Amino acid sequence: MKSSQIEKNTGLIVRLDDVTDHMNWTLMDKCQNLFNKYNIKPLLGVIPNNEDKEFKVFPQRKNFWTIVKNWQESGWEISMHGYNHVYDTETNKKDFFGYGGRSEFYGHSLEAQNNKISKGLNIFKEKGIRVRSFFAPNHTYDLNTFKALKMNGIDNIIDGYGLLPYQEFDINFIPQLFYKEIMLPFGIQSTQVHLNYMNEENFEKFEIFINKNHKYIINFDLALKKVTNNLFSNLTKFTLEKSLKILRAFK
Repeated sequence: MKSSQIEKNTGLIVRLDDVTDHMNWTLMDKCQNLFNKYNIKPLLGVIPNNEDKEFKVFPQRKNFWTIVKNWQESGWEISMHGYNHVYDTETNKKDFFGYGGRSEFYGHSLEAQNNKISKGLNIFKEKGIRVRSFFAPNHTYDLNTFKALKMNGIDNIIDGYGLLPYQEFDINFIPQLFYKEIMLPFGIQSTQVHLNYMNEENFEKFEIFINKNHKYIINFDLALKKVTNNLFSNLTKFTLEKSLKILRAFK
């Protein structure tokens, strides 16, 4: 592959998970300053109806939805990150991506998953916020999740394998491969940043990573333009998926 092609197909979306009114706002405010410094447009996974008790211990921002709307107006992408972030099923590693662990969506009926997604999207709509993408808590989906998303007009998921965004089930998948920030020499992927589990030392490392790699950070719209199902993309997706699933099977 020519160097120009590699450069055109190398980029990273900064994805922040677990954004809600109760969160680590000290680090979120620092993130906002960091992103503004480099004109970075991150993708924020907002929980529309947070009922996760782990997050309730953090301070609450009373004007949360005004802040979210302001983020979107400044070009940040708002994504739906589950509905209430409460795990009530066990996947036994039979979820679509083979992550394992507990889930908010896996194992529920199509009707139940459709209801959750519909109610979550209605909250965003009431707040005047446009949502066109989704990623499930703990990366756990089944085929009913994909069907319910399509029923509600959502055809972009920020999860998946591969080096490049791809399409499956008439849904665009933006790969999210690693638990920490890694800048690959080739490919389009997203990070997975959990501010609620970070301390100041963790954030300093994240800041160093952004300072070093900010020129490779792209926005959601550019990632969507890179969706491809060519032979190279399919082969790398197949290889990564098999390899990572085998590794996770032994955890």
